[in-house]
Amino acid sequence: MTTLKTVLITGCSSGYGAETARYFHEKGWNVIATMRNPRLGDLPKSERLRILALDVTKPESITAAVATAGPIDVVVNNAGIGVVGAFEATPMTTIREVFETNTFGVMAVLQAVVPHFRERRAGVVVNVTSSVTLAAMPLAAVYTASKVAIEGFTASLAHELGAFNVRVKLVEPGYGPTTRFAVNGGERMQGVIPKAYESFAQPIFAAFAQPALTTKESDVAEVIWRAANDESGTLHFPAGPDAVALAQASRESRTP
Repeated sequence: MTTLKTVLITGCSSGYGAETARYFHEKGWNVIATMRNPRLGDLPKSERLRILALDVTKPESITAAVATAGPIDVVVNNAGIGVVGAFEATPMTTIREVFETNTFGVMAVLQAVVPHFRERRAGVVVNVTSSVTLAAMPLAAVYTASKVAIEGFTASLAHELGAFNVRVKLVEPGYGPTTRFAVNGGERMQGVIPKAYESFAQPIFAAFAQPALTTKESDVAEVIWRAANDESGTLHFPAGPDAVALAQASRESRTP
Protein backbone atom coordinates (compact mmCIF):
# COMPACT_ATOMS: atom_id res chain seq x y z
CA MET A 1 0.00 0.00 0.00
CA THR A 2 1.41 3.39 -1.00
CA THR A 3 1.86 5.85 1.86
CA LEU A 4 0.31 9.21 1.14
CA LYS A 5 2.56 12.22 1.40
CA THR A 6 1.82 14.96 3.92
CA VAL A 7 2.23 18.72 3.51
CA LEU A 8 2.04 21.37 6.24
CA ILE A 9 1.09 24.83 4.98
CA THR A 10 1.10 28.04 6.99
CA GLY A 11 -1.33 30.92 6.46
CA CYS A 12 -4.28 28.88 5.19
CA SER A 13 -7.16 31.07 6.35
CA SER A 14 -7.53 32.54 2.86
CA GLY A 15 -5.74 33.40 -0.37
CA TYR A 16 -2.73 31.48 -1.60
CA GLY A 17 -2.56 29.29 1.50
CA ALA A 18 -6.16 28.12 1.30
CA GLU A 19 -5.92 27.52 -2.44
CA THR A 20 -2.67 25.58 -2.00
CA ALA A 21 -4.28 23.41 0.69
CA ARG A 22 -7.15 22.62 -1.69
CA TYR A 23 -4.74 21.91 -4.56
CA PHE A 24 -2.61 19.41 -2.61
CA HIS A 25 -5.77 17.77 -1.26
CA GLU A 26 -7.11 17.35 -4.81
CA LYS A 27 -3.79 15.72 -5.73
CA GLY A 28 -4.40 13.08 -3.06
CA TRP A 29 -2.06 14.33 -0.34
CA ASN A 30 -2.66 14.54 3.38
CA VAL A 31 -2.87 18.26 4.15
CA ILE A 32 -2.23 20.05 7.42
CA ALA A 33 -3.65 23.53 6.92
CA THR A 34 -2.49 25.90 9.66
CA MET A 35 -3.69 29.37 10.62
CA ARG A 36 -3.71 31.65 13.63
CA ASN A 37 -7.44 31.20 14.23
CA PRO A 38 -8.50 27.74 13.00
CA ARG A 39 -11.67 27.55 10.90
CA LEU A 40 -12.78 25.36 8.02
CA GLY A 41 -13.89 28.24 5.80
CA ASP A 42 -13.96 27.10 2.17
CA LEU A 43 -11.56 24.22 2.75
CA PRO A 44 -12.92 20.71 2.04
CA LYS A 45 -14.12 18.64 4.96
CA SER A 46 -12.03 15.51 4.66
CA GLU A 47 -10.12 12.89 6.67
CA ARG A 48 -7.08 13.90 4.63
CA LEU A 49 -7.24 17.56 5.68
CA ARG A 50 -6.55 18.70 9.22
CA ILE A 51 -6.72 22.28 10.44
CA LEU A 52 -4.30 23.28 13.21
CA ALA A 53 -3.63 26.49 15.07
CA LEU A 54 -0.22 27.95 14.25
CA ASP A 55 0.94 31.52 14.79
CA VAL A 56 4.39 31.89 13.22
CA THR A 57 5.24 34.70 15.66
CA LYS A 58 4.74 32.46 18.73
CA PRO A 59 7.32 29.70 19.32
CA GLU A 60 5.03 27.69 21.59
CA SER A 61 2.34 27.69 18.88
CA ILE A 62 4.82 26.42 16.29
CA THR A 63 6.13 23.67 18.60
CA ALA A 64 2.63 22.47 19.43
CA ALA A 65 1.50 22.43 15.79
CA VAL A 66 4.57 20.54 14.55
CA ALA A 67 4.23 17.98 17.35
CA THR A 68 0.53 17.47 16.61
CA ALA A 69 1.11 17.25 12.86
CA GLY A 70 3.40 14.25 13.09
CA PRO A 71 5.68 13.26 10.19
CA ILE A 72 5.47 15.61 7.21
CA ASP A 73 7.11 15.45 3.81
CA VAL A 74 6.80 19.09 2.72
CA VAL A 75 6.52 22.37 4.62
CA VAL A 76 5.18 25.42 2.78
CA ASN A 77 5.94 28.74 4.47
CA ASN A 78 3.16 30.88 3.05
CA ALA A 79 2.02 33.02 6.00
CA GLY A 80 2.77 36.68 5.45
CA ILE A 81 1.61 40.24 6.01
CA GLY A 82 2.34 43.44 4.12
CA VAL A 83 2.43 47.18 4.27
CA VAL A 84 2.73 49.74 1.50
CA GLY A 85 3.69 53.30 2.32
CA ALA A 86 6.49 55.82 2.59
CA PHE A 87 9.36 54.33 4.53
CA GLU A 88 9.99 57.50 6.54
CA ALA A 89 6.41 57.40 7.85
CA THR A 90 6.32 53.70 8.69
CA PRO A 91 6.64 53.19 12.46
CA MET A 92 9.38 50.86 13.65
CA THR A 93 6.69 48.86 15.46
CA THR A 94 5.08 48.16 12.08
CA ILE A 95 8.42 47.31 10.48
CA ARG A 96 9.13 44.83 13.27
CA GLU A 97 5.62 43.35 12.92
CA VAL A 98 6.22 42.70 9.21
CA PHE A 99 9.61 41.11 9.83
CA GLU A 100 8.29 38.99 12.73
CA THR A 101 5.87 37.28 10.36
CA ASN A 102 7.55 37.39 6.95
CA THR A 103 11.13 36.74 8.00
CA PHE A 104 11.54 35.49 11.55
CA GLY A 105 8.30 33.50 11.35
CA VAL A 106 9.66 31.49 8.42
CA MET A 107 12.90 30.84 10.27
CA ALA A 108 11.09 29.81 13.44
CA VAL A 109 8.90 27.28 11.61
CA LEU A 110 11.94 25.80 9.91
CA GLN A 111 13.91 25.48 13.13
CA ALA A 112 11.05 23.29 14.36
CA VAL A 113 10.74 21.22 11.18
CA VAL A 114 14.27 20.91 9.78
CA PRO A 115 15.65 18.59 12.50
CA HIS A 116 12.99 16.02 11.54
CA PHE A 117 13.86 16.33 7.85
CA ARG A 118 17.58 16.06 8.59
CA GLU A 119 17.16 12.96 10.75
CA ARG A 120 15.06 11.25 8.07
CA ARG A 121 17.32 12.58 5.30
CA ALA A 122 14.20 13.53 3.38
CA GLY A 123 11.86 16.49 3.05
CA VAL A 124 11.11 19.61 1.04
CA VAL A 125 11.01 23.24 2.14
CA VAL A 126 9.02 25.69 0.02
CA ASN A 127 9.33 29.33 1.05
CA VAL A 128 6.85 31.74 -0.54
CA THR A 129 8.22 35.25 -1.12
CA SER A 130 7.04 37.77 -3.75
CA SER A 131 7.78 39.20 -7.17
CA VAL A 132 9.01 42.36 -5.40
CA THR A 133 12.25 40.40 -5.02
CA LEU A 134 12.50 40.33 -8.84
CA ALA A 135 11.82 44.01 -9.51
CA ALA A 136 11.62 46.98 -7.15
CA MET A 137 8.14 48.29 -6.40
CA PRO A 138 7.60 51.83 -5.08
CA LEU A 139 6.27 52.35 -1.56
CA ALA A 140 7.14 48.79 -0.55
CA ALA A 141 10.61 49.13 0.98
CA VAL A 142 9.75 47.41 4.26
CA TYR A 143 7.79 44.55 2.70
CA THR A 144 10.47 44.04 0.07
CA ALA A 145 13.23 43.95 2.67
CA SER A 146 11.40 41.24 4.63
CA LYS A 147 11.03 39.10 1.50
CA VAL A 148 14.51 39.69 0.08
CA ALA A 149 15.90 38.53 3.43
CA ILE A 150 14.10 35.21 2.95
CA GLU A 151 15.45 34.90 -0.60
CA GLY A 152 19.03 35.10 0.65
CA PHE A 153 18.28 32.88 3.62
CA THR A 154 16.69 30.23 1.40
CA ALA A 155 19.51 30.21 -1.14
CA SER A 156 22.02 29.57 1.63
CA LEU A 157 19.79 27.00 3.33
CA ALA A 158 19.48 25.05 0.09
CA HIS A 159 23.24 24.35 0.20
CA GLU A 160 23.14 23.59 3.92
CA LEU A 161 20.29 21.08 3.78
CA GLY A 162 21.25 19.58 0.43
CA ALA A 163 23.91 17.61 2.30
CA PHE A 164 21.06 15.81 4.08
CA ASN A 165 18.96 15.16 0.97
CA VAL A 166 16.50 17.92 1.90
CA ARG A 167 15.35 20.06 -1.02
CA VAL A 168 14.71 23.79 -0.60
CA LYS A 169 12.68 25.93 -3.02
CA LEU A 170 11.49 29.53 -3.46
CA VAL A 171 8.12 30.45 -4.96
CA GLU A 172 7.77 34.10 -6.03
CA PRO A 173 4.11 35.07 -6.66
CA GLY A 174 3.20 38.08 -8.73
CA TYR A 175 0.66 40.70 -7.72
CA GLY A 176 -2.78 39.26 -7.17
CA PRO A 177 -5.87 39.30 -4.95
CA THR A 178 -4.01 38.09 -1.87
CA THR A 179 -1.44 40.86 -2.12
CA ARG A 180 -3.98 43.66 -2.02
CA PHE A 181 -2.57 45.03 1.21
CA ALA A 182 -1.95 48.18 -0.82
CA VAL A 183 -5.69 48.66 -0.84
CA ASN A 184 -6.70 46.88 2.37
CA GLY A 185 -3.78 47.21 4.76
CA GLY A 186 -5.81 47.71 7.92
CA GLU A 187 -4.13 49.40 10.83
CA ARG A 188 -0.68 48.97 9.29
CA MET A 189 -1.68 51.38 6.51
CA GLN A 190 -2.77 54.19 8.81
CA GLY A 191 -0.66 57.32 8.42
CA VAL A 192 2.03 55.82 6.20
CA ILE A 193 1.33 58.16 3.26
CA PRO A 194 2.30 61.68 4.39
CA LYS A 195 0.91 64.65 2.45
CA ALA A 196 4.23 65.17 0.70
CA TYR A 197 3.85 61.71 -0.91
CA GLU A 198 0.18 61.93 -1.91
CA SER A 199 0.70 63.02 -5.53
CA PHE A 200 3.34 60.33 -5.98
CA ALA A 201 1.26 57.60 -4.34
CA GLN A 202 -2.10 58.28 -5.96
CA PRO A 203 -1.42 56.77 -9.42
CA ILE A 204 0.44 53.85 -7.84
CA PHE A 205 -2.48 52.98 -5.57
CA ALA A 206 -4.89 53.41 -8.49
CA ALA A 207 -2.90 50.80 -10.40
CA PHE A 208 -2.92 48.46 -7.38
CA ALA A 209 -6.70 48.71 -7.19
CA GLN A 210 -7.30 47.56 -10.79
CA PRO A 211 -9.34 44.33 -10.87
CA ALA A 212 -7.51 42.93 -13.91
CA LEU A 213 -4.68 41.28 -12.00
CA THR A 214 -2.55 38.70 -13.74
CA THR A 215 -1.63 36.36 -10.88
CA LYS A 216 -4.41 34.07 -9.72
CA GLU A 217 -4.46 32.03 -6.54
CA SER A 218 -4.61 28.88 -8.67
CA ASP A 219 -1.42 30.00 -10.47
CA VAL A 220 0.44 30.16 -7.18
CA ALA A 221 -0.96 26.87 -5.84
CA GLU A 222 0.10 25.04 -9.02
CA VAL A 223 3.63 26.44 -8.85
CA ILE A 224 3.96 25.57 -5.15
CA TRP A 225 2.90 22.02 -6.04
CA ARG A 226 5.44 21.92 -8.86
CA ALA A 227 8.23 23.24 -6.62
CA ALA A 228 7.40 20.70 -3.90
CA ASN A 229 7.73 17.86 -6.41
CA ASP A 230 10.75 19.20 -8.30
CA GLU A 231 13.84 17.02 -7.95
CA SER A 232 16.18 19.24 -9.92
CA GLY A 233 18.48 21.87 -8.50
CA THR A 234 16.09 24.69 -9.48
CA LEU A 235 15.68 27.18 -6.64
CA HIS A 236 13.47 29.96 -8.02
CA PHE A 237 9.88 29.40 -9.16
CA PRO A 238 8.10 32.61 -10.26
CA ALA A 239 4.32 32.21 -10.07
CA GLY A 240 1.92 34.05 -12.34
CA PRO A 241 2.47 35.64 -15.77
CA ASP A 242 3.66 38.95 -14.32
CA ALA A 243 6.20 37.25 -12.06
CA VAL A 244 7.45 35.08 -14.92
CA ALA A 245 7.88 38.18 -17.08
CA LEU A 246 9.76 40.00 -14.32
CA ALA A 247 12.04 37.00 -13.77
CA GLN A 248 12.81 36.85 -17.49
CA ALA A 249 13.54 40.58 -17.63
CA SER A 250 15.78 40.28 -14.58
CA ARG A 251 17.78 37.45 -16.19
CA GLU A 252 18.13 39.38 -19.47
CA SER A 253 19.32 42.52 -17.67
CA ARG A 254 22.16 40.50 -16.14
CA THR A 255 23.18 38.94 -19.46
CA PRO A 256 26.34 40.56 -20.87
